[in-house]
Amino acid sequence: MLLASRRRLRTEVLIVLGLSLGQSAVYSVVQLLDKMTRAPLSQATSTLNRSQSPREYFDLTYQLLDIAFALVPVALVFYFLTVPRHPGEEGRTAFGRLGFDLTRPGKDLLQGVGLAAAIGIPSLGLYAAGRSLGITTAIIPSGLDAYWWTVPVLILSAMRHAVVEEVIVVGYLMDRLGRFSWRMPVAIGASAVLRGSYHLYQGFGPFIGNAVMGVLFAWLYTRTRRVMPLVVAHALLDIVAFVGFSLFGKVVGLG
Repeated sequence: MLLASRRRLRTEVLIVLGLSLGQSAVYSVVQLLDKMTRAPLSQATSTLNRSQSPREYFDLTYQLLDIAFALVPVALVFYFLTVPRHPGEEGRTAFGRLGFDLTRPGKDLLQGVGLAAAIGIPSLGLYAAGRSLGITTAIIPSGLDAYWWTVPVLILSAMRHAVVEEVIVVGYLMDRLGRFSWRMPVAIGASAVLRGSYHLYQGFGPFIGNAVMGVLFAWLYTRTRRVMPLVVAHALLDIVAFVGFSLFGKVVGLG
């Protein structure tokens, strides 16, 4: 029964990752190879939040659909996590198990803001270093035209990325790897490498930076068992990058 349960969990993890960030990691590797075989990485560009239609309201529709459907794997994760792991967990929701709730909003917000501040400046330095070394592409956080809805959509996009990444790559993956009896440092390393890998299309600098961030976030999660501060920090970093570029037009590094 134990072997069958582990096989089922492995299949579950592969399905979740195949529908979400594991798929993104595969595409990211292919995109990196494509860019490297065209020209030096220093001459390549990575554009996030691309416009999907020259017609304003069709573009808005596509953007909102992308955000909504990207959250479906998160819903799948919470569905899978509704099955209790231990007898004492019957009364806990899947949201409570990952610490993705509003039971301590003030503390989560403060921790998230602190994390974002601690990560933001080093990320910009790493981006600048990667550009100077030629291992990082130019990153354009927003390719959207200037409409009335551009900033709200960019904020929603940042929140989408934060929820998808922190819930799946940290909360869910650490839970499942723990059930596979992986040692904690190995599980943290796997989570961090996955985080870095789906940023590879931006170059090797973002891979390194996001992997380091992944180690920190996964380690913090093992201490607190809450993804909410991580979601707050990630959302703030991306909001500053996405909206800042949209308003001021400067290329910035992303966490």
